[in-house]
Amino acid sequence: MTPTGRILIVDDEPVLRQTLARILQRAGFEVTTAESGEQTLDYLATTAYDLIYMDIRMPGLGGLDVLDRIQARFPDLPVVLFTAQPDLDSAVEALRRGAADYLLKPLRPEMLIEKTQALLAVRQTEKRKEELRAEIEKLRMELRNLEEMGNAETVPDPASSVADRFLKRGALVLDLHTRRLLVDGRVVDLPPAAFDYLTVLARHAPDVVDYRTLAAEAQGLQAEAREAQELVKWHIHHIRQAIEPEAKKPSRLFNVRGIGYRLLAD
Repeated sequence: MTPTGRILIVDDEPVLRQTLARILQRAGFEVTTAESGEQTLDYLATTAYDLIYMDIRMPGLGGLDVLDRIQARFPDLPVVLFTAQPDLDSAVEALRRGAADYLLKPLRPEMLIEKTQALLAVRQTEKRKEELRAEIEKLRMELRNLEEMGNAETVPDPASSVADRFLKRGALVLDLHTRRLLVDGRVVDLPPAAFDYLTVLARHAPDVVDYRTLAAEAQGLQAEAREAQELVKWHIHHIRQAIEPEAKKPSRLFNVRGIGYRLLAD
């Protein structure tokens, strides 16, 4: 089934803005356009979007500044920045600030559609996970109420029907339902995307996971090796801060130069 969603395209060039909108509308997506960063923030104040494509260089409020404000208010909303002037530093900076991807103009129609489908599929999956967590929590509350009335023996534990909740690797325990990480029995904060990357590493451990596989399995992104390496690097930084006794002297998460990363936590 093709993923659906409400998309906002932001660019100060009217022709490009309308061209991208037509491409995505013909592919079946609901599309709105904005001509500036300021207009984008106005739209976000009244309308919920599932994905934003935005030019990084615009008069007035630039793409990176808008990205910062979106991240502060809607940290789970994927934003893809694009530019006609390739610059590795700005690409890394965009990803560091939370962009879902960084693309170069001109955007090929087939690539734009594939990227949109992949990002919306991930977003729909995350939404469904949140719905299931809420349903499970509601069932648990009902169960506790029934137990207090002495009827617990007639009600099955809803958690018993959910398989593979915990992923354990040595001192690391990942709770895949609550998306919490425990290190040596302590709950450790980890950004959502970094949690997904650690989950992929833990599932493959102790094998090496290459950069492209990490990006694809953690975020549903199909990227070239170089692009994937830069994307993965920032999430690995967060993971090391969370799981390593000394982040600068890794003892659990290792870089296999030019290939990828491996988790040795057992």
